[in-house]
Amino acid sequence: MKEAIVQPDLEVDIVDSPIPVPKDDEVVTKVVVSASIPLAAMTAAMGLYQRLEGLPMPWHPATRPIPFIIYGAASAVGAYVVKLARLSNIHPLICVAGRATPFVEGLIDKSKGDVILDYREGDDKLVSAMKSVVDKSGGKVEYAFDAVSEHGSYENICKVLDQKTGQITLVLPRKDYSAIPSSVRHSTTMVGQVHGDMDQNQFQKETGSKTGNQDFGYVMFRFFGRGLHEGWFRGHPQEVVPGGLAGISGALKNLKDGKASAVKYVFRLDETEGVERYRTN
Repeated sequence: MKEAIVQPDLEVDIVDSPIPVPKDDEVVTKVVVSASIPLAAMTAAMGLYQRLEGLPMPWHPATRPIPFIIYGAASAVGAYVVKLARLSNIHPLICVAGRATPFVEGLIDKSKGDVILDYREGDDKLVSAMKSVVDKSGGKVEYAFDAVSEHGSYENICKVLDQKTGQITLVLPRKDYSAIPSSVRHSTTMVGQVHGDMDQNQFQKETGSKTGNQDFGYVMFRFFGRGLHEGWFRGHPQEVVPGGLAGISGALKNLKDGKASAVKYVFRLDETEGVERYRTN
């Protein structure tokens, strides 16, 4: 089989690797690389409902205003956060984006107070604009999802977030988040948390419940499937990168250079040079 090995300089080596031999209780599956709806959407769901505490589920939507900051709303994870928050009737959404603002415009509901703020205006103007929105919606914001988690994002958020009851979840692990005030509750969201309950959420810790992230994932993946089938839940915009696995290096460099905006890169494995020898039918 073909394997893509990413080097530190983002060059990618395509090598031949032996096909794994399954044990008696294992199977080998063929994976088609898609737009990664499950990864980004589940990351959004985990942060929104498992890491942040107190937000309503879509089948029990909010009946009162809940101001909510979404930093990086045009990213795949951020866009799914917007979509899920709307399903939960969480408003007003204070979305932070840049040149992909027109894309986010199609996700929000301005009639419920949702706004998009441009981080390119500078930190001071951005913080001032967020405070203005919060003042108009009750003067307090307790929830934030930081889908960027760098370049001053969480510092800006914490200048607006309530210092006593505020919660923020971030997406980059093993970072130094000491700039976040100790009074603000912060967590890190990773999609892998859905595969096991080693990293228990606060609900489990406080109640001793035997159900947790795995059960949440079981429910949410089926919820996504139903939404996709019925049309009220959609994927992220996609761009097919030519060359199969050989296109990974260029795509990674585009991501590093900030050239990808409101798009999910997709690779067709059957376009990889030499893959023909592994076809079985």
